[in-house]
Amino acid sequence: MTENLPDITQSILIEAPIEKVWSYVSTVEGISKWFMPPNDFKLEEGFEFTIQSPFGPSPCKVLEIEEQKKISIQWDTDGWVLTFLLKEVGNETEFTVIHGGWKEKDTLVAKAQRPQSVIRDTMNKGWEGIVQKLKQLVEA
Repeated sequence: MTENLPDITQSILIEAPIEKVWSYVSTVEGISKWFMPPNDFKLEEGFEFTIQSPFGPSPCKVLEIEEQKKISIQWDTDGWVLTFLLKEVGNETEFTVIHGGWKEKDTLVAKAQRPQSVIRDTMNKGWEGIVQKLKQLVEA
């Protein structure tokens, strides 16, 4: 029996109200500062857009929105889904990113021409830095 790799999950507590964090994860200007520059993102379910990844343009689609709580995005062509979750914790906001849709460890990621396991490990480390960057930007 084959087994897909587990989701990447990274969480961080940000010293800011949820509205401020939401503005960084739900707008083209905000996303460009901490993640990857989207060409034409719009906070609208079903909206298709492109982000510039290290391996070139990545087609994306907004799958689900819960105002100030959740955004889910289909990312690229490998079946990945990114989910950004926001939760009020007192005067702070817990931000969680879940990067799911991983396949079996030896399956190649087409654009990168490397196995899923290698790309997942690289992206897991990358998400650690990305959520820290979001925290620093929002708290500045």
